Amino acid sequence: MNSRVFAAFLIYFLGAALAHAQPAIQSISTSVRDGSDVVKVEVSEPIEVAPASFSVQSPARVVLDFLGYINGTGKTSTDVAQGNMRSFAIVQASDRTRLVLNLKNSTGYRTVVEGKVVWIYMDPISSTTKVLSTNFAENKNKNITELQDVDFRRSADGSGRVVVKLPNNQVGVDIRQEGRQLIVDFMKSKVPDSLKRKLDVSDFATPVRFVSVSQVGDVVRVVVEPQGVWEHSAYQSDEQFVLEVKEVKTDPRKLTQGPGYNGQKLSLNFQSIEIRSLLQVIADFTNFNIITSDSVTGSVTLRLQDVPWDQALDIILQSKGLGMRKNGNVLWVAPKDEIAAKEKLELENVVAVQSLEPLRTQSFQINYAKAADIAAGLIGSGSGSAAGASRILTTRGSVIFETRTNQLFVTDIPSKLEQVQQLISKIDIAVRQVLIEARIVEASDTFGKSLGARLGGGSSNSAGSIGTYSSSSSGLSAGSFVSLAATGTSSSSSVGTLALSIFGAGSDSILNLEISALESDGKGKVVSNPRVITADQVKALIEQGTELPYQVASSSGATSIAFRKANLKLEVTPQITPEGNIILTLDVTKDSVGQSTSAGFAIDTKHIQTQVLVENGGTVVIGGIYTEEVTDQVNKIPFFGDLPGIGVLFRNTSKASTKKELLVFITPKVLSEKALAR
Repeated sequence: MNSRVFAAFLIYFLGAALAHAQPAIQSISTSVRDGSDVVKVEVSEPIEVAPASFSVQSPARVVLDFLGYINGTGKTSTDVAQGNMRSFAIVQASDRTRLVLNLKNSTGYRTVVEGKVVWIYMDPISSTTKVLSTNFAENKNKNITELQDVDFRRSADGSGRVVVKLPNNQVGVDIRQEGRQLIVDFMKSKVPDSLKRKLDVSDFATPVRFVSVSQVGDVVRVVVEPQGVWEHSAYQSDEQFVLEVKEVKTDPRKLTQGPGYNGQKLSLNFQSIEIRSLLQVIADFTNFNIITSDSVTGSVTLRLQDVPWDQALDIILQSKGLGMRKNGNVLWVAPKDEIAAKEKLELENVVAVQSLEPLRTQSFQINYAKAADIAAGLIGSGSGSAAGASRILTTRGSVIFETRTNQLFVTDIPSKLEQVQQLISKIDIAVRQVLIEARIVEASDTFGKSLGARLGGGSSNSAGSIGTYSSSSSGLSAGSFVSLAATGTSSSSSVGTLALSIFGAGSDSILNLEISALESDGKGKVVSNPRVITADQVKALIEQGTELPYQVASSSGATSIAFRKANLKLEVTPQITPEGNIILTLDVTKDSVGQSTSAGFAIDTKHIQTQVLVENGGTVVIGGIYTEEVTDQVNKIPFFGDLPGIGVLFRNTSKASTKKELLVFITPKVLSEKALAR
């Protein structure tokens, strides 16, 4: 008798003997009643509590754990192929036996225990279409309100966003998944006829293909039709509701998708079991087909408790220096050296085939980029030491560009021509334009006050009269004893005066008194508004001003005339982010002609250089300078100026305050094609 057959009989008889000593699952049968699948599990000892169970949607499974029972059926898996059932598997681990029902489609189920029989009833498929409903927000509106807008956008990570502008934050929202569609209902709402439409958004390169908006009674229904493998999320901020559909990226080399290990948990407890037999146990549990190389030998002892099956398989392979390659639902297990040698041979075969594959020539019309720049990238002839290593074409490939028609002619194998086509479709796109507007505001506020007096005396032919008048210093004919008149705070300030002449009785002597005072208040503002349009990530420069000449001496002693600028300049480089915001690298200068010197005119400089992130159409203050100059001055005659009362005749006072402020405002805006056409 063959040793393998003998071992199988031995395992069967040992299992039967253990079944008499320990509670066991004796038989499993399936049937279909009224469109529902029914599974009957018979055990050797009555079950008091229904076995723990759970279901998996992808792949569709129902799993039951019989605690304290062993597998007494003598089988590990059985194909059913009736109704919604595909097969079932029995896996015994430690102190329990797991029954896995593999289904064609996910469905609901219930278990009923009747003594030594456990019944599993599964709902009919027709009544259990996959419907995942989420009551996102309760409706608090009593009256029907109108939705403002329904829009579609693409996020930076490639997900699709359906953005709905609500009339208020009280609108009830219900989200559910029916088959491959996402349905969003807005309760007690209506939508304008202009928004009732079906949008084809497949050009946005997101998982979403179509977005439909319709009116169903007093409910506005938005139907989203994604494609591929995706997941969705929803959130609301005030009056804006956003439904995001994101692609679930799959790695074909991983056994389960997602970070880390995500397989169903299992427990394994074996003493010196052959690697091949252990791999077969895992294959029965996971429904993967495992092909084992002839060089895989040996045995292993392990005890794993509630470990994801993909982690368990990884542990087993690492313990024996084995590797694995996945192709669909088939796993190939072999020593790592053998896998590496096989992959190296396959790569060498690919290179050999490429060297023999016939070449083909294809022309590409370049619309927005320069054909010469793309050609340099294809053959890796750009600058830098790694330029040759970045070659996209094969060593046999070549490219020719034609400047007049801006075309490329590429010769290479067909697979490389396809890669070139995909590359050109991504880089040969229209560059978006940005309008950058700057407002430079210079504000000034001046205030001045001055008070003084002039006192003098002399003789006059006119006696016994007192006169008052307002005049300049020439109005007083007598000599001055004290001259501390008020002074103007600026060249345009005009000082007001009040003069008195006192004549002595019966005498020609005269006393002259002149009081002068000034108070001035001024405000000024200068606004500069440069603006410029440029392409995304292209530097733009606009300036206006005056060039001032000055003499420059050379080493030989000769002189020449040079010029320096006193101008208004805006230099900016915009970068549009994936979210639609704009990063600005700014250099703003506001120079003006200053005072004259022996070497020429001085230049008053105001300069800001910075980088800032601004939302599209928003305004930001990128900088400001505030200066304030306060002067308080007193001129007086010693002793007399400090006398109480009459001391004001022997001193003058002046106060001046000057405030200046510079602010720079920047407003960037991404221009649409319609705006550019106008």
